[in-house]
Amino acid sequence: MWREKAGVRNVLLSSWLGREIDPPSPDESDPVGQAMLRRYLAAYGPAASADLRAWCGLAGLPAAVRALRGELVVFRDKRGRELLDLPDAPRPDPGTPAPVRFLPAFDNAILGYHDRSRIIDDAHRGVSVAGERVVLVDGRVAATWRVDEGAVTVDPLHPLTKTDRRDVLEEGERMASFLSDGESPRARITG
Repeated sequence: MWREKAGVRNVLLSSWLGREIDPPSPDESDPVGQAMLRRYLAAYGPAASADLRAWCGLAGLPAAVRALRGELVVFRDKRGRELLDLPDAPRPDPGTPAPVRFLPAFDNAILGYHDRSRIIDDAHRGVSVAGERVVLVDGRVAATWRVDEGAVTVDPLHPLTKTDRRDVLEEGERMASFLSDGESPRARITG
């Protein structure tokens, strides 16, 4: 419960439910954790176990990972970390260009990972938790965006190539049109 002077007070789940909750023993399977792991990987895989923990805030999922390990595909990232994925998940060729995307504030595409360096540079990581809307260019955060006077305004975090500027403007115009219900397709890039 939030209190202005007392801060946060944690309450046991059993007190809310009015009955004791037996924790699962370490050797039991975790069907809820397994379902959560499958759903997480369907949305964000390939991903490390640390990514799952960062996304859901639960540290007690090793039983679910152990139970599903035989069903999952294992990869290694550039740093050698183990990444898990569903066997039938789509995985485009690494050379496939990712289209420009405008993401809302606090989007899980950024916040859903412990290691966010695959989508955002460390120098700009603060925008992901500051409530900034971001623009992805080739799958990486390259700008922030906002709506000013009926137009989508894009603020690049680094210089964009001529092609990237064109693609960002085109997607910005589509976003402006969507947000204005087709009345204003205006977009601009600052700098």
